[in-house]
Amino acid sequence: MEKISICWLRRDLRLHDQAALYHALRGTYPVLVFFIFDREILDDLEDRRDRRVEFIYEQILSLDKKLQKHKSGLLVKYGSALPVWKEVLKEYDIAEVYTNNDYEQYALERDKAVADLLATKQIPLHSFKDQVIFEKDEVLSKAGKPYSVFTPYSKAWKTKVNDFYVKSYPTEKYFKNFFKAKLPAIPSLQEMNFEAVGEPFPSSEINEELIKDYDKTRDFPNLEGTSRMSIHLRFGTVSIRELVRVAQKLNATYLNELMWRDFYFQVLYHFPHINSGHAFRPEYDRIQWRNDEKDFEAWCEGQTGYPIVDAGMRQMNATGFMHNRVRMITASFLAKHLLIDWRWGEAYFAKKLLDYDFSANNGGWQWAAGSGCDASPYFRVFNPALQAKKFDAKQEYVRHWIPEVSEAHYPDPIVEHETARERAITTYRKAVKKK
Repeated sequence: MEKISICWLRRDLRLHDQAALYHALRGTYPVLVFFIFDREILDDLEDRRDRRVEFIYEQILSLDKKLQKHKSGLLVKYGSALPVWKEVLKEYDIAEVYTNNDYEQYALERDKAVADLLATKQIPLHSFKDQVIFEKDEVLSKAGKPYSVFTPYSKAWKTKVNDFYVKSYPTEKYFKNFFKAKLPAIPSLQEMNFEAVGEPFPSSEINEELIKDYDKTRDFPNLEGTSRMSIHLRFGTVSIRELVRVAQKLNATYLNELMWRDFYFQVLYHFPHINSGHAFRPEYDRIQWRNDEKDFEAWCEGQTGYPIVDAGMRQMNATGFMHNRVRMITASFLAKHLLIDWRWGEAYFAKKLLDYDFSANNGGWQWAAGSGCDASPYFRVFNPALQAKKFDAKQEYVRHWIPEVSEAHYPDPIVEHETARERAITTYRKAVKKK
């Protein structure tokens, strides 16, 4: 049996500019590219038409096709990571395993278990940074402390970044080093008890014209003014380095958004208590939430009587996407107007969003609820009507998602803005001032 290296894909579903793949292909042994449809993740998904699974599946088929052009292919297994790895160790003579760093709690535990298993066979697991520009301890204050406020973090990020950090890995130069083999058929979606919806996903092509005007268009949900790259960043179907180079050249505001992404990853690393459902600021765990289930259901279904909130929720329920400005409005409305625990909203977004990423989702929700690092202060309560007037003045976005908005059967507001605002401020103040 020929000795090989394995490149284990997870959140890095591409062959171009991919750190682990680059290092594997430059190593001593032919490289077999490997992916696991992980049951520990898939079995928790309630919706068997979950479009994230469909998206991953499409990318896997596309990668397999590309690898076949090099007389190789993608080894794909369905199961829990540890038993699958035990199987693969019996099937192949593996010298080394290469992968890219993953930062969420489950991923850390999974990777440690797999590394321990491989160590029993004296097989090293090499792991690389790929989905961020800076990770872990790479951007610290002059005192060597992690940042919990974005502006000083972003200044330090910009001071540190240079060509070394954003240049691409030239993987293509080494494609001759793929392991040549005919591999087993990829398990079908049906075999994994999922089915395809069949609707198209956002393109992975970087739209430079759009990014050029991003600062002018990004806040208006009726426009195609955002890059829709978030799903591709989430699953690594585009390179963060490539996107940062475009942003550096074309638009500082867009670059800022990419820096927020790095920022939330480093918050997750340095402040792991957010992983277990705690507020970043402990005093915010004392808030007495109302948690009215009927109100929560109205919010989930886009039936609150606040058109901009309802349009956002309906857009997400129908497409798996919600415009970023509207994400802030809907999140603030749940936590402050309805005084429903932000964790309920965080979990609902986690079920529905195609681009769901724990660090950014948690960061966004805690920002809106006031409990996070560098968060919106508790006494700042978005007025949904004013937000709609400012960002959807002609109601184009609202009318698209709520055709019945002017009709009698569209619900009355479930709460009055000024009353809700006062109630939120009083409730929050009690919690955060309590000693």
